[in-house]
Amino acid sequence: MTGRKDGTPAGPGYEERLQAFTGRELRAPTPAQDPVNQPMIRHWAEAMGDTNPVYTDAGAARATGRAGVVAPASMVQAWTMRGYAATAAPPGAGGSDGFGELVALLDEGGYTSVVATDSELTFLRELEPGDHVSVRESVESVSAEKRTGLGTGRFVTTLKTYTDQHGGTVATQRWRTLRFRPAGTADGPAGTAGTGDGGAAAAPETTGTAAAPEASGPAAGAEPSAPAAPALRPRPAVNRDNAFFFEGAKRHRLLIQRCAACSALRHPPGPCCPGCASLEWDTVEAEGRGRVYSFVVNHHPRHPAFESPYLVAVVELAEGTRLITNLTGVAPEDVTIGMPVVLDWLDADPELTLPVFRPAPTEAP
Repeated sequence: MTGRKDGTPAGPGYEERLQAFTGRELRAPTPAQDPVNQPMIRHWAEAMGDTNPVYTDAGAARATGRAGVVAPASMVQAWTMRGYAATAAPPGAGGSDGFGELVALLDEGGYTSVVATDSELTFLRELEPGDHVSVRESVESVSAEKRTGLGTGRFVTTLKTYTDQHGGTVATQRWRTLRFRPAGTADGPAGTAGTGDGGAAAAPETTGTAAAPEASGPAAGAEPSAPAAPALRPRPAVNRDNAFFFEGAKRHRLLIQRCAACSALRHPPGPCCPGCASLEWDTVEAEGRGRVYSFVVNHHPRHPAFESPYLVAVVELAEGTRLITNLTGVAPEDVTIGMPVVLDWLDADPELTLPVFRPAPTEAP
């Protein structure tokens, strides 16, 4: 039997209910909002830095034997992606929602976190302007429970089939995700609590505020309910390449990765120097001063661990690397590009410390 996030067992017949999704259609054939078109092909090619002329030049495309320009094959998924409003709609708002049912059942088993692991695309023909793509999705398999570095979970494999306006298949996509209980939650044997310290736990499902008491007060002799625990910030994806950064942050040290061969600084961290390809590296500690390179004021999506709206900035450090971070101690309307900022530290909870930046003190004339 599978355990929920809180350590209690899932309902009876859980495995049978989960495996019943194998072969089930999650999404009926759904047409893209727009047909394949030249403007979007051009935007995609520019964003990807793909200069192949068959995507934008009809003459060059005809010289290769094509009837005209074609869309990059890797765009096939983009044509059918839903917009934000459709993604944020409640499950079932548009009718039968097999995907929502599957996610709810996985949540029942405690598999509340997700990470994509594989995407295998097969292209059968090129798309041309005027083609109208549809996609349907079905479940190929749901694995038995597996223990992974992220936590205990199940690999869910679905098959997306892309068709044109005539019903012909133009591409398929085998899509695999890991639905898991983060390590350190209820990641022990089924029905038991995990033994980890909770450092990789997902944010709890709380609003960060206590419920308002009844006007008449609690019933006589009743124990007062404890305030709800504040919501935790989402956990960063820590791996062997970036663990040093978060470990340094716990000690209030802002570390930058440095190539041991050519001394080039780089951020985000990675295993290989993009300049000389060396795999050897060490770190240097940043001075803690920089300037706002760019910023956005985030209003959505809302999260109980954040006070909305909040400032997300790209700060260019004095050392030359750039860091995505939060700005504190300043109103959104007072932020300017190039504004000097200094390092501060956010001790979000006992397991997570993050660098943030605030306006630099104004120097006396």
